[in-house]
Amino acid sequence: MRHRKAGRKLGRTWEHRKSLMKNMARSLVEHERIRTTEAKAKELSIFADKLITMALQDTLHARRQAFTVLGSHHSVKKLFDEIGPRFKEVPGGYTRVVKFGIPRVGDSASMALIEFTRLSDKFAETADAAAPEATEEA
Repeated sequence: MRHRKAGRKLGRTWEHRKSLMKNMARSLVEHERIRTTEAKAKELSIFADKLITMALQDTLHARRQAFTVLGSHHSVKKLFDEIGPRFKEVPGGYTRVVKFGIPRVGDSASMALIEFTRLSDKFAETADAAAPEATEEA
């Protein structure tokens, strides 16, 4: 029976899943959006939201806990100094998973984009430029 066994196995052992989530979390913090399979993105969303919650505390203990997950001082600094303050007033839902309509070519896996809900300025500018201008015809 699978009672109280939450989370996806993703076809990997526990150690492999753990290192996969750590690597993906580090990439998400560095790049602020990554493209992966839908199942991995949904699982990473849970993992990343816990990291943002740590960043909101901004204590030495929280930084050390984040370092055990991220394994990089640069990533921890970016998480606590740049990403965390963006979510001060937000009660939750720090990441979003956007599904792609076209599956991956090799194995037809459903793909998704995971990103932070409040993006940095460089992504906000590109999103504004990509959005079509609404012109009124009258």
